[in-house]
Amino acid sequence: MRITKIFPLAVFVLGAFAPAAFPQSADDIKSLRRDLDSVRDSQKLIQGQLDTIVKMLQNGAGAGAGAQPQGFTEAVLNLEGAQIQGDKNAKVTLVEFTDFQCPFCGRNFQQTYPQIYDNYVKTGKVKYVSRNFPLESIHPFAFKAAEAAQCAADQGKYWEMHDKLFTNQTALAADDLMNYSKAIGADTAKFKECLDGGKATAKVRSDMEEGRKAGVTGTPGFYLGQTEPNAKTVKVTKNLVGAQPYANFKDAIDGMLAAAK
Repeated sequence: MRITKIFPLAVFVLGAFAPAAFPQSADDIKSLRRDLDSVRDSQKLIQGQLDTIVKMLQNGAGAGAGAQPQGFTEAVLNLEGAQIQGDKNAKVTLVEFTDFQCPFCGRNFQQTYPQIYDNYVKTGKVKYVSRNFPLESIHPFAFKAAEAAQCAADQGKYWEMHDKLFTNQTALAADDLMNYSKAIGADTAKFKECLDGGKATAKVRSDMEEGRKAGVTGTPGFYLGQTEPNAKTVKVTKNLVGAQPYANFKDAIDGMLAAAK
């Protein structure tokens, strides 16, 4: 399915430069260029989100996907270097492969994640693990956003950046990422050095490869397994795909908690 491009730049350009009879200063021209760049970024972002929705619908993924994909049995995931919330010895480990530009990931963050956090993570029942899986082909800002999260993690502020990125999914350009680093109280100079220098690139690629081995093809992708204390890996035996309702997670987690007893 081909989607017609929206917000044509030509309309903006004609409007911006219509009063050609009036001289423009260098500052005016710079301002117009910044506005053009902003429009281009917004166009790419919205187009990427539309492409994601279409692709999810075509593949039967997303909010309506089945809780347990056919053919999945188990996988072993490496937790070393991953970002973790909750009691490290919680009975169940839940691993999410996510994309900060993905609208379905955003829906999970807004609707389902808070309930999982309140009812299972805060209560010490579930260890929540976040891994990167930016869909580069349809989300042009996702990879850099993932790097931004990892650069924030270097300063102990991964979850603050995680929340900031998902709260502002329509503004993930480079300037936005720098603004978020300041907002969460990170050292902006160190953050910029990390982001511009590609320090986090290898970590994001490693997460993506780990996801591919487990069978991740879209986001969000969730894997659940029983926690082995002090282990650097987890054997996951249940997989949920897409922005699932909280009830599906509750059933899966409660089943694993019961089995752990």
